[in-house]
Amino acid sequence: MDLAAPVPPLAHHALLVFLLQVGLLLLLAIALGRLAVRFGMPSVVGELSVGVLLGPSLLDTVAPGLSGWLLPKDPEQMHLLDALGQIGVLMLVALAGMHIDLGLIRRRGVSAAGISAGGLVVPLALGIAAGLLVPNQLLVDSGDRGVFMLYLGVAMCVSALPVIAKTLIDMNLIHRNVGQLTMTAGTIDDAFGWLMLSVVSAVATTGFRTGQVGLSLLYLVLVVVGAALVGRPVVRFALRTAARSAETGPVVATAVVIVMLGSAATHALKLEAVFGAFVCGILIGSVAKEHHARLAPLNTVTMAVLAPVFFAIAGLRVDVTALADPVVLAAGVALLAVAVAGKFAGAYLGARASRLSHWEGIAIGAGMNARGVIEIVVAMVGLRLGILTVEAYTIIVLIAIATSLMAPPILRRAMARVELTAEEELRHTEQRSLTSVGATPPSAPSA
Repeated sequence: MDLAAPVPPLAHHALLVFLLQVGLLLLLAIALGRLAVRFGMPSVVGELSVGVLLGPSLLDTVAPGLSGWLLPKDPEQMHLLDALGQIGVLMLVALAGMHIDLGLIRRRGVSAAGISAGGLVVPLALGIAAGLLVPNQLLVDSGDRGVFMLYLGVAMCVSALPVIAKTLIDMNLIHRNVGQLTMTAGTIDDAFGWLMLSVVSAVATTGFRTGQVGLSLLYLVLVVVGAALVGRPVVRFALRTAARSAETGPVVATAVVIVMLGSAATHALKLEAVFGAFVCGILIGSVAKEHHARLAPLNTVTMAVLAPVFFAIAGLRVDVTALADPVVLAAGVALLAVAVAGKFAGAYLGARASRLSHWEGIAIGAGMNARGVIEIVVAMVGLRLGILTVEAYTIIVLIAIATSLMAPPILRRAMARVELTAEEELRHTEQRSLTSVGATPPSAPSA
């Protein structure tokens, strides 16, 4: 083999199919995403539906010839889509990190810590217990049930900050104390979720070896400390240098470079690449407040192009026909019940322990229960690591959709019974004044 020989270019047909796939997936994701919004659902529901319609749930069954041509089972062809989807999910997670308000955590950390602790510990414990009881049919043949249990615990305890923020903004609840506490506790949950997902990733890759797990935890600590002590000034310097240009391009490109290199660094340490993207997003958001307007094109491209394509690709792995099996259907219903009960109960108990009222506790539980995009990212990671079967992956994705749809009606009912305080009225007035002079407060990306 001649090592100096050039790598052959991508075959003509493979490139043609890839371009058709991306164009069709994006077109349908935009159309069905907007349709979902018109019916009061998160856009991610419509975007995921694209993959469900074109995947094994429908097209592969009713038109296998067309499905085989448009979405061939060739691994190399699917890897092209996967690579594009991976870029999309890294930028999506980075944007979620950019919108985290560290000042809010400092101001409301004590109350939010109790809510977050309850919303983490209870569903984590129930998820691990549920992992012990799920039927073998949902386990990978060569998989480790212990790894699956730990993974399921993480999947049950995460919240979706983008979904929470979008729901609160749409319902005009972001200025309420409940809204502020839910955002803060959701931020803590997100950070913990990425940490735990990295641990699960390391365990799935290397197995339950005490030394290796300890090394992975050490890497996690080093990443966090390094980001605070070294990454923060480096990111600030890089963005300020890029901002010397009058154009927005250099700032956007620099932010993307930071996210990609940070993701590569954590992936090299056998942690999850999305953890690196999340940390880099927090760094960019905390040091580049004056450059937020210049980063707007990045938000637009990610949310309008990369994220819809990623969710459509994620939907291609969903096989709704698996629910025709009574065992899989029963397991799905049981896991949905565990997910909802665990998050609701945990967040509610945490809220009550923080001296909030009954209805405030219910409202916070409803908000924290929304898993949305974060759960879907977690599901994709589980599938890629070989932790989840197609059946288990389908269940996790459907849990993400169901919990996101549940949040608005429960929030609306609960908040109707919570009186508006003078502090909340003042906060609302301040937010409206900011908006009126054009200084729109940062908002989380739409789910």
